[in-house]
Amino acid sequence: VQLQACGGGLVQAGGSMRLSCAIPGPTSRRYVMGWFRQAPGKEREFVAGISRSGGSEYYAASVKGRFAISRNLVKPTVDLQMHGLMPEDAAVYYCAASWRARNTFLEESDMDYWGQGTQVTVSS
Repeated sequence: VQLQACGGGLVQAGGSMRLSCAIPGPTSRRYVMGWFRQAPGKEREFVAGISRSGGSEYYAASVKGRFAISRNLVKPTVDLQMHGLMPEDAAVYYCAASWRARNTFLEESDMDYWGQGTQVTVSS
């Protein structure tokens, strides 16, 4: 499964940005989907996860209330809407898929497939 993430770029602090990840193939509904990010010099971290049906979500504390994950089961895609962006949100953002995960609080080791990453830069 090759995930394709897009939507990154440069945004001013306080601004908004939407990332999207296309999930190819007829089996997209089998996957719990997540967004992770990695800032320079830091380890990759979990940002948000969404269940197979789209009915359950989980967020890292650092983004809760500012970010929203959603999925379109028809397209199919998983999006990350980001509001109130801060310089510390700047990172390469990765979408990832897991057929093994049982909940939406995800760790790197849960994920089976990764997208190529898209850069988000936040200017202060």
